[in-house]
Amino acid sequence: MGTYRGKILNVNLTTGNAKTTTVEEGVLRKFIGGSGLAAKLFLDRVPPNADPLSEKNVLFLMTGPLTGTNYPTSSRLIACFKSPLTNIWGQAASGGRFAAEIKFAGYDGIAIEGASRRPVYLFIEDGKVEIKDATDLWGKDTYETIDILKERFGEGGRAGVLAIGPAGENLVRFASIVDDKWGSLSRCGGGAVMGAKKLKAIVIRGTGKVEPALPGEYAKARKAVMDKLKESVITQTLREYGTAMGVEQHALTGGLPGKNWSQGDNSAMTKTSGINLTLNYLTKSHACFTCPIACKRTVRVKEGAYKMKEGHGPQYETTAAFGSNLVNDNLASICKLNETANRYGLDSISCGSSIGFAMECFEKGLISSKDLDGGQLRWGNADDILAMVDKIAHRQGFGDVLAEGTRRAAARIGKNAFDYAVEIKGLEAPLGDPRALHGLGLAYALSNRGACHVQHMVLYIESSWTTFPDIGLTGPYDGKADEGKAQLTVVCENLGMLTDAATLCQFALISMSVGELVEALRTTTGFDYDLDEVMRCGERIWMLKRGLNNLMGVTAADDRMPKRLMTPLKDGPVAGSVPNMEFMLKEYYKLRGLDSNGRPLKEKLHSLGLADLAVKL
Repeated sequence: MGTYRGKILNVNLTTGNAKTTTVEEGVLRKFIGGSGLAAKLFLDRVPPNADPLSEKNVLFLMTGPLTGTNYPTSSRLIACFKSPLTNIWGQAASGGRFAAEIKFAGYDGIAIEGASRRPVYLFIEDGKVEIKDATDLWGKDTYETIDILKERFGEGGRAGVLAIGPAGENLVRFASIVDDKWGSLSRCGGGAVMGAKKLKAIVIRGTGKVEPALPGEYAKARKAVMDKLKESVITQTLREYGTAMGVEQHALTGGLPGKNWSQGDNSAMTKTSGINLTLNYLTKSHACFTCPIACKRTVRVKEGAYKMKEGHGPQYETTAAFGSNLVNDNLASICKLNETANRYGLDSISCGSSIGFAMECFEKGLISSKDLDGGQLRWGNADDILAMVDKIAHRQGFGDVLAEGTRRAAARIGKNAFDYAVEIKGLEAPLGDPRALHGLGLAYALSNRGACHVQHMVLYIESSWTTFPDIGLTGPYDGKADEGKAQLTVVCENLGMLTDAATLCQFALISMSVGELVEALRTTTGFDYDLDEVMRCGERIWMLKRGLNNLMGVTAADDRMPKRLMTPLKDGPVAGSVPNMEFMLKEYYKLRGLDSNGRPLKEKLHSLGLADLAVKL
């Protein structure tokens, strides 16, 4: 089975037992790995009505066939679980070393079920699994926890460490899991799942090696992609300025949100761009394991109210969430907010979005200073923002309301609060405005984890960053057009499922062809994959996740955009533009094989080899 281990490590925190189960070769071929394999395991193990914060929920930490090799950007760790924020399929990803260590230790993934009565952490070393007391770590932030565990177990720097902070311990519904301080499994509340299980951290190290099934052919395939990445303008720009280089591009095209998505002209917010971050705060770049791109930023704020030591700097989503969307152009404060969110273990997208929602509610009089314990939430005031981040992480005052996520907070506030809540299926939207890219709006509405920019490749295709002629995506596409966007979205979703399953960073795929991804899968696994079969795998994985969501209550009524994103802007590059969702959804359902209620057609499921899902539906 080439790079596969064929084993899942299963840990039950209720009983304290750990065992391995095998994964059949046919299952690996059909679902590849990552979130694809996790979805198959989820179908078999997690009851649809399970409370996400109960011991019945299972946290899957998954690798793919590329993990542990030296293939560029293949170090993505995929976490899958039932989300405490959305109550449906949840998943998050990070780059770092942890995923490779799972492979080195002899597994394709880890499944954690049950719940401990006291704080614990896992220590995994090859075939040895220990559940250790974490009482001394409970209450510490993620950076402190990781530093302590690295000192205990990180001989030679080889140990991978995941940890939650106070937000996860306090069951903030969008709490994150921090990966070795440089990565974050942020979206959907995996940190709260760990917190509910009283699982503070996981430490893993292994001594095994991962060898491709066809080493000679693999080496040629890898070199071809490495050469492309070296030559790519996108790669060079990401290395030089990080993902926050997108601030200027999105401000120019109208994709950069401002003032809780109500402001169209955000050109003034280019003060927070990746260029300015590089010029004023960057000390060096940082790369994930096996990554030649090195888009991560190491920053230091030397002086002032937001002084911070050298550490992890903000990427685009964090920059926009705590910057333009809150009318905050103080880049030093955004660096500090990024560090604070990471230390507490908070998803910066959901955190910043919930604060933007609350700011507008405060401005419109739906909440008052009394609700904020005498405080305020003023546009552009970084101190107000920092204070609320602290309150959210510790569930203090109004922070306890926002810790539930925007959808629940709007329901609690009442009146017309939902007018200002920018979420889909309960997940706060990432910081790319679909009024500039209508296909992105359709992809947000259909994403299986809620509003998402990385479960597909629509953003990069519609923004003309790349094309994939070998699967019919040639472009260019008019972002503000609706025609053809259903077909674009279906294909881009299938492709997105493949990057998830292979655990490959999408920044690499931007510079590759899909055929080169097929070669990577073929030469590592030894399966005689071709383009058609691999794209079929992507379709199968997407449909399985959709079916899981249907079992958990999702219908066509949930495939919608929030009122704010369907309201035309009055100024800026996309003034007057809104996606025609009814038109695109009708075409999409037909192409995808969903009925009018948003459920997979029985014949479609059988054609994809998902008969077991068809029976449950």
